[in-house]
Amino acid sequence: MKGIVLAGGKAIRLRPLTKITSKQLLPVYDKPMIYYPIETLVKAGIEDILIIIAPEYAGHFLNLLGSGRDFNANFSYEIQEEPKGLAEAFIIGENFIGKDDVTLILGDNIFDYDFSESHKVI
Repeated sequence: MKGIVLAGGKAIRLRPLTKITSKQLLPVYDKPMIYYPIETLVKAGIEDILIIIAPEYAGHFLNLLGSGRDFNANFSYEIQEEPKGLAEAFIIGENFIGKDDVTLILGDNIFDYDFSESHKVI
């Protein structure tokens, strides 16, 4: 199973905060928002994660998240030039997904449910 975190939006409604960084990098409580969906995937046993990001903030994500080692995961990155909806994440991630099963989570999702108890993440 592989995971995709979609974090490529522009977050225009959160301006001026998102003029300097991505919404998913803003703090929520004690960590950047994107940590929550990543931790959700890792807790569910998903270690290969593609993070889809906007080009303006690519360096911010790479500096913060790196290779994924700090999460006991392997991160890959792809650029989403323009936000075009959820389905585009699967098009962008086609090579990453290959023939594996995949789950998608949004970069601003915060779940309180432990998906590791599920038999299969859909």
